[in-house]
Amino acid sequence: MSVLIDIAGLRPERVAVVPSPLAELGMALHALSEPGHHPGLQGWVTGVTARLDPHLADRMCDADFLWRTTFSDLFLPYAGIPGGALPGATLAEELDLLDKLTDEQFVDAALEFSCPMPSYGEGPGTLADPAQRRRALELAAARGPRQARFSELVLTDPPRIRAWLRQFLRDCDEAFFAEAWSRLRHQLTADARHKADLLRHKGLAEALAAVSPAVTLDESGTRITVDKLSVGRTATRDGALLLIPTSFGWPHLSVLYRPGWQPTLHYPVGSPELAAPPSVEQLALRMTALSHPVRMRLARYLARSSYTTSELAQALGMTAPEISRHLSVLKKADLITTRRRGRYVQHQLDLAVLARLGSDFLEGILR
Repeated sequence: MSVLIDIAGLRPERVAVVPSPLAELGMALHALSEPGHHPGLQGWVTGVTARLDPHLADRMCDADFLWRTTFSDLFLPYAGIPGGALPGATLAEELDLLDKLTDEQFVDAALEFSCPMPSYGEGPGTLADPAQRRRALELAAARGPRQARFSELVLTDPPRIRAWLRQFLRDCDEAFFAEAWSRLRHQLTADARHKADLLRHKGLAEALAAVSPAVTLDESGTRITVDKLSVGRTATRDGALLLIPTSFGWPHLSVLYRPGWQPTLHYPVGSPELAAPPSVEQLALRMTALSHPVRMRLARYLARSSYTTSELAQALGMTAPEISRHLSVLKKADLITTRRRGRYVQHQLDLAVLARLGSDFLEGILR
């Protein structure tokens, strides 16, 4: 599974790497709503939550589906401006860009994640289609009465909700985001400058590789593949490609592929100490390898020390060829390392790789 971006005919000068205060505010709201996704931000989340005005905190619950479970395209409004636009230098500029979206664009983007439509990107849109409106309200109701009331207002009175959202975002800026942005914008600007230099001097493939190992350009230079557990397709056509760095967003790598909008990669600014994430295929391979009871028992032994195939066979009461087959599966998934000592070949579990998969499994086999 992946998201594909067709960039055939895209000129290098039409690739823009620019920080976005509105996109970063959206990610800050996500971190506040889902701190479990962002363990590195726990200190910041605790500090902001402790001093947050109760009324503002309550208002966050009304529309949290815009940033909680996923990330609404409303936080990337420049991608939806006809003819294309770049992120603004300030939050106020980007809120002005948000105002330039049509009511139809606003409603479809606002309700897509809370009430995903099967005809995404096709037909007249949620405002004009009674069937889609009914379906949107049904799905909103399943999320709770507050979300249902908010979604009904989105459909019946878009100007009111647009004004509400603009004021809410301004209040968030005053309460906590302006301080954070004053600190983060320098880091994001430096990262954007670095990616732009790579683009200019080494080409798009190098710049995308620096964005994330999950983003690749094919040999023809006409298609970008983003390795994600989702399926989507978009094209730049005669438009642009936007690359938006985020600090609050790690580890989320978001792709905007809404029809009619500029394709946008919203990528986390990486830390040098973090290892490259595995591909989705490699992740599936590792989970499958560890799902077998024999290989779980092997993992228990190999987590404690290195063993030869014959030692493992004796410990588990199996034949050496049987153990070899299971070790081959673990090795193919890059879960074990192998080294030779004289005429003996020893195997050991790679605890660093396993720890990145999850502490519960690691604690279970070490118990």
